[in-house]
Amino acid sequence: MGVYRSRHRSDVSPKRAAEADAEFLDRIAGPFWDQVRDVINEWWSHFPDHAQPGLRSRLLDRNSDTNVYSALWELYLHELLLGSGCTVEVEPQIGTNGKNPDFLVSHDGGQFVVEAIWTAQRLGDTVPKQLPPQLKDGIDRVPSPNFFVSYRLNRAGSATPPQRRLKSQLTRWLASLDPDQVITEYERKVPPPRFTWQDADWSITFEAIPRSPGKRGDPTSRTIGIHPAVWVNDGSNLVLDAVKRKGRKYGDLALPFIVAVGHAAIFPDVEDTETALYGTSVEYARASTPTFGRMLDGYWTATYDHAHSRVSGVLVVDNPAPWTWTKNAPVLWQSPDPRSLPAPILPAWAAAQLGEVQVEHQPAARPIHTALSLPKHWPVGDAFPRSHQSNVT
Repeated sequence: MGVYRSRHRSDVSPKRAAEADAEFLDRIAGPFWDQVRDVINEWWSHFPDHAQPGLRSRLLDRNSDTNVYSALWELYLHELLLGSGCTVEVEPQIGTNGKNPDFLVSHDGGQFVVEAIWTAQRLGDTVPKQLPPQLKDGIDRVPSPNFFVSYRLNRAGSATPPQRRLKSQLTRWLASLDPDQVITEYERKVPPPRFTWQDADWSITFEAIPRSPGKRGDPTSRTIGIHPAVWVNDGSNLVLDAVKRKGRKYGDLALPFIVAVGHAAIFPDVEDTETALYGTSVEYARASTPTFGRMLDGYWTATYDHAHSRVSGVLVVDNPAPWTWTKNAPVLWQSPDPRSLPAPILPAWAAAQLGEVQVEHQPAARPIHTALSLPKHWPVGDAFPRSHQSNVT
């Protein structure tokens, strides 16, 4: 038994707005996605028997995308540790708080503990009005081989409107447009054509954007090309909050303790992680010679909590997912606190360490894909290869 059953799959369409990630990964067809499922099945089989049912349940959870990605994060970490020459005990009974961390790792005659947490950036408090997922999926299914559309939700009703009339009117409007003529008019500063659809208390304005000539004629292409911009919360606290949450959880472990953060951010920035762990970098203007320092607001540099020395290092991977596993390198951020037990640096990990003020970076000794026993450019092929219509006459 594996996570995904071997069966015929034929649906190659991209993920739908209303579709759970677990449903999408089990549904999507094609060689690219077969590779993803095969590797997930193989890596899952490397877990001990007692851990497999719970992990499988989370990977297939259609009610929580967070469960799916946190399980994928643990799957990746476990395989990365095995591929780095470690032996790994899953959910060991260790620590003084009566709770079990994710992994007890043995390597080169020593041991250390790894606790995984996956964290995602959230939308900000002020978010433009969004279409319901079912309505987005309906619009994306409108045949539009020559145009993308952008949309603006002017007014949202209390209930999702019937899609048939919307799709019918949108189809007729797009079919009435000539993409080459729209491009010519746009070059003359004529605004793109717009269409406002209204139904009861709903009002949506669409704008037609011509596809480039080489990408026209594919009836399976998504119709929505541009969604309204949204604000996201500041990502600088994601890592800090994650490490605070896990750093105290297990009490005294008497071993080096690494919190592994799967950092899912829209715009990941290494400076955000640096600030979260080592404090905000500041410049002091004194006389004619500026000096640099750090504020005492980082996880390890804050003066109010010395219990943070229990965390020896924070392993961060930006946007971990099957399609980035061989591309995004793990970075171990080392504790500058002399009371922290030193964390080992595995060959596939880059490292960062705080000097007097500046952070010193050390590259990994081996590429991440070699530790995972995967090709450098994996998965191989296109995730969504463009379908070609036959020109039979």
